[in-house]
Amino acid sequence: MSSPIEDYALIGDLHTGALVGRDGSIDWLCLPNFDSPACFAALLDTAKAGRWLLAPTSSLAARPLAEPGDNAMSVDKSTHRRYHGDTLVLETEWHTPTGRVKVTDFMPPRTAAVDVVRIVECLSGSVEMHTELVLRFDYGRVVPWVRAKSGGLEAIAGPDAVWVRTPVQLHGAERKTVATFTVHAGDRVPFVLTWAPSHRGAPARVDADDLLAHTVDYWQAWSNRCKVPGRWRTAIRRSVLTLKALTYQPTGGIVAALTTSLPEQIGGPRNWDYRYCWLRDATYTLQAMLAAGYVEEAKAWRDWLLRAVAGDPSQLQIMYGLDGTRRLPEYELPWLAGYEGSAPVRVGNAAADQLQLDVWGEVLDGLSLARQAGLSHRDEAWDLQVALLDHLEGAWTQPDNGLWEMRGPRRHFVHSKVMAWVAFDRMVRGVRESGLPGDVDRWEAIRDQIHAEVNEKGFNAEKNSFVQSYDTDELDASLLIIPRVGFLSGSDPRVRGTIDAIQREITQDGLVMRYRPGPSDDGLPGGEGIFVACSFWMVDALHAAGRESEAVELFERLLGLRNDVGLLSEEWDPVAKRQLGNTPQAFSHFPLVVSGLQLQTRKPRRSDQMLHQA
Repeated sequence: MSSPIEDYALIGDLHTGALVGRDGSIDWLCLPNFDSPACFAALLDTAKAGRWLLAPTSSLAARPLAEPGDNAMSVDKSTHRRYHGDTLVLETEWHTPTGRVKVTDFMPPRTAAVDVVRIVECLSGSVEMHTELVLRFDYGRVVPWVRAKSGGLEAIAGPDAVWVRTPVQLHGAERKTVATFTVHAGDRVPFVLTWAPSHRGAPARVDADDLLAHTVDYWQAWSNRCKVPGRWRTAIRRSVLTLKALTYQPTGGIVAALTTSLPEQIGGPRNWDYRYCWLRDATYTLQAMLAAGYVEEAKAWRDWLLRAVAGDPSQLQIMYGLDGTRRLPEYELPWLAGYEGSAPVRVGNAAADQLQLDVWGEVLDGLSLARQAGLSHRDEAWDLQVALLDHLEGAWTQPDNGLWEMRGPRRHFVHSKVMAWVAFDRMVRGVRESGLPGDVDRWEAIRDQIHAEVNEKGFNAEKNSFVQSYDTDELDASLLIIPRVGFLSGSDPRVRGTIDAIQREITQDGLVMRYRPGPSDDGLPGGEGIFVACSFWMVDALHAAGRESEAVELFERLLGLRNDVGLLSEEWDPVAKRQLGNTPQAFSHFPLVVSGLQLQTRKPRRSDQMLHQA
């Protein structure tokens, strides 16, 4: 059984990443890329689906066996862990009855092969260690052919091959590779797991300490470029670093999360694959990266965005693969039981085929911000943006599935209409402020028409609040974005009324729900936790409304939802006080950065404005 979601830390090489539990087990790793099949999938089942355990023998003996559904999987309280400085090098330390030991886990930035490195270092006394390697390719389904090799082993299954190099004597037992060994004060014992396509043969051996020095230097140099000062500097820097770790370096795309099928409700069916790139992340990505001083990363994302959306504007999708792939068919993996029994486990995402009109606004908002930031002196993508707007002109009046990817009937979602307004507003600004060509009078007329319609049909006078869609009086957290995109100011009475209504009707334990799943008819059974980003939107809305002390109080509370190494998942369970959903979640870390920077500058910024630092 896997550990609580908050017990996992991230390591990665800018092509893929692994989740390391506090118990010393790597329970999730997809090779060679974020969206490849997993070779360690214990996260979504048990150890038989693949994992790599490395921990003191005493900690294993002390941990009680867990029954299905039991959460008692955390390690001894004597375990401490941290990232080495501003890096993705993870250090986990155990205090045992006989001594102290540290395991350093990392993945060097990718060159040719994929390396996962684990170094055991005895800090004092002597400690008996145990390792258990269970390789299972294709999400736990394929058992490789394993052979002992000098200084390690070789495992092959079809296109996949793994080599493990270590001075420790490994041996097979019950279709696992295991070893027990003792380290004494001053000992350093390396393990290097290397993946490569099986037809290429074994890659050259590498030195673990050389890789460690290179990895620390790489991440520390990258982090040193961060230009974030102020009160929440540490938290913001860690979030920016996490976003970088979720970046697929060859294309510049940023995955929504490292994982698939971590549930929004334990035991429930709301389990989705987030290992893809959402257009909705566009503006947040650019604001976060630009404000933190990472212009190259922002430009890489902009270029990915332009490649992904190029083509017929009517075929714009809400999400794409790492390289811009459009077909992301959704299917289930019935041989995996799911995280804590939360089935089904899904690969692919059928929401890619939904109509979500807000994405046109998010794309054009993001490209407007990129233009303001000077990512190109001449907007060579303007013709594409005009084509996108021309299509939206004929589509904005349609009902859609909304930003929450609802699988119920299409409706006239207020957020979708607001983002259509954003699309026309940003294109008008492109003409008026940047001198780009376009039928600005027609665009202004449509922009004003959308604005009037939303105020007429999307505002409920009795509630003194905007509502989720034209045909309901239900509320939705996405309404908090209205001041951020500039549709209305934060001081507008309708915005203030919406903030109050959301606080009154769709909060739990002071945190903001997306919406009420039952009355909102989202087409799915069961419930969900608190979607973390929504509470950051509340921070921004409170700040825009001049309620700064409330905004700061909520922001600092949200920082407390991070795990011990600064990571946020998609959702939070306010009853069980635990993380839920896919992890680490980019759409939780983006708004952390943006909200924190706005609070530090003490001035709300519209989504297409730069977040300037003091």
